Amino acid sequence: MGEMPRGRDDGSLLTRVTALRDEVERSRLVLDLPSTRQARGERQALLDQLDDYVIPRLESMDAPLLAVVGGSTGSGKSTLVNSILRREVSRSGVLRPTTTSPVLIHHPDDERWFRDARVLPSLARVTGGEGEPQPGTVRLTPSTALPPGMAILDAPDIDSVVSANRELATQLLAAADLWLFVTTAARYADAIPWRLLRQASERGTAVAIVLDRVDRPAMADVRTHLVEMLREQGLETAPVFTVPETDLTADGLIPDADIERVRSWLTALAGDQRARTIIIRQTLQGALRSLDGRATSVIEAAQAQREQASSLTQVAYDAYDAAEQGVTDGMKDGQLLRGEVLARWQEFVGTGEFFRKVETGVSRLRDRVTSAVAGGPPPAAELDQALHTGVSALLIAEADAAAATIARTWRGTEAGPLVLEAHPELARSSRGLESEVERLVRDWQGDVLDIVRSEGGNRRTNARIAAYGVNGIGLFLMLVSFAHTGGVLVAPEVAIAGGTTALAQKVLEAIFGDQAVRDMARKARQLLLDRVETLYEDERDRYTAVTGELSVSEAQIRRLQQAAAAVGEEAR
Repeated sequence: MGEMPRGRDDGSLLTRVTALRDEVERSRLVLDLPSTRQARGERQALLDQLDDYVIPRLESMDAPLLAVVGGSTGSGKSTLVNSILRREVSRSGVLRPTTTSPVLIHHPDDERWFRDARVLPSLARVTGGEGEPQPGTVRLTPSTALPPGMAILDAPDIDSVVSANRELATQLLAAADLWLFVTTAARYADAIPWRLLRQASERGTAVAIVLDRVDRPAMADVRTHLVEMLREQGLETAPVFTVPETDLTADGLIPDADIERVRSWLTALAGDQRARTIIIRQTLQGALRSLDGRATSVIEAAQAQREQASSLTQVAYDAYDAAEQGVTDGMKDGQLLRGEVLARWQEFVGTGEFFRKVETGVSRLRDRVTSAVAGGPPPAAELDQALHTGVSALLIAEADAAAATIARTWRGTEAGPLVLEAHPELARSSRGLESEVERLVRDWQGDVLDIVRSEGGNRRTNARIAAYGVNGIGLFLMLVSFAHTGGVLVAPEVAIAGGTTALAQKVLEAIFGDQAVRDMARKARQLLLDRVETLYEDERDRYTAVTGELSVSEAQIRRLQQAAAAVGEEAR
């Protein structure tokens, strides 16, 4: 046997093809997008041909030539194979539309080449002729009527009503050294066979045509027309054999005289090592030359899916960035000091005349607040709960708005509806968001109390804190933290809050000093924002985890491009 050129060093072509195969497998096209659906099929077909044919053939150049017999429903493939071998090896009914099990006939001495998974590794091997073949298997049938050096595989119909049969037939043809296409005088111009024949021409695959069941008077005209069609498709060198319409023998075989030309050609090919080598080299080199271009469609689809996934990811980032900004704005614009919080604050310290006396002296103010704290745990608790509820509602509202924005935006993309259909939970905030927010606000309130305690650095300050209680001072600090911008109490916020934060600020400044109060408010606000950022990151990660699984990384695409280019360089 001759050998394929090996490029710069022995085995480099096989190494590069294997590397390409691995990169194609890693570059998954998870999203079944209309724009990339064809490329998904091409990716699988490319993997199949690499596994079924190119790599096994490069590893074993001296293995028997594999001729796959393909054709349309009713073209007489099985009868042709049986007639060539002069016995029934592919039984009637084996390849019904409900079956996906092909038959591989080989000389007994060549069994070792086909028993293992060297070729067609996805199909389990079945031997013997009893029982109905199972889908996903290939039946191995030894026959001394077939010379060593060649095997014949009878494939399912290329236009079978069962999609699995059609897919398998296409896969088997891609695993062939030689396509033996069987058609009839009535169907030789059908579209499906010619689509596959054009593919064979583009990839340089060796092809022979058997024109079956032709009326003898019309044989010359039909053959001439078929040859012209082959020439138009670049297959002018393909041998064409005609088999006339005839009565079968008692054994269901085509008469020997009518099948002799086909059988003689195959027998001569099996016995001629040089002729086999030429055909193997032609098909293998054609397959190798096609790999670079076929990989390009996979690369382009991978890039398209990466862009789609990246776009979906960016939507999630933008939505939760907006949610964080919404919380920041809500902490600064006084909205948390309205309504229930304001009412509970007024219950806590009293209203009316008390606010008009705010400026008359801190000591009188402290006495009044101390009295309110000492005598009113329920109002303090209610104020604390009102603050808790207000902050929680703000965080949940912004998170829900982000989830709704993501779902609405995704539905306007090509990939988004598919992702939402597969992951309907992404159309809304996570199931446990409310409990997470409740815990977050409680923890933040604990942070605020820690700030108060840490600021009690001397005996005098501690005594003042003790006069109000840590919880009371913590409530004041929470209120002040929601009404400061850059540490300065903003007049509109004071108006909105009805003087709420002005009072709280006066008390805190009397205890800690004005600069310390600004620092404490800023720290309290930042601690809440830090916790919100973590919360929203967890919410966003639900989306990015899914989109990350859908994407092919830039590094993967680059490796695939390099692997395809390396094979293209070797194959030229």
